[in-house]
Amino acid sequence: MSEQITVLVVEDEVHIRRVLEYNLKLDGFEVYLAEDGATGLKLAGEKSPDVILLDWLMPEMSGLAVLTELSSNSATEHIPVFMLTAKGMLNDVTQAFEIGADDYITKPFDPMQLGKTIREKLEKCTKVKKR
Repeated sequence: MSEQITVLVVEDEVHIRRVLEYNLKLDGFEVYLAEDGATGLKLAGEKSPDVILLDWLMPEMSGLAVLTELSSNSATEHIPVFMLTAKGMLNDVTQAFEIGADDYITKPFDPMQLGKTIREKLEKCTKVKKR
């Protein structure tokens, strides 16, 4: 049996956090939750999760600001970050990748398929980083 994958979910909407937490735990992930960017940054540094699911549109500190901080910090720059957002325009996706996102999942998403999607994207991301 493989080691449990840890996921940090940074999402300001409580009902989306709960859906993500429930489905990811059901799918065998260990889940950490952050309701805002500052908490997400703190948990990323403390827990060093295997992957971060990061919402873009949050009050106080946007997902892009969080992504910028994660990418510029030697303690967190190695953690794959998947944007999980309703912003799906090409320029949004491009901007996120330019700042350091490893992948992009648009809302609405299928919560029942999310675990499979994360595993596939994480495997792909890990292969690319090893090159």
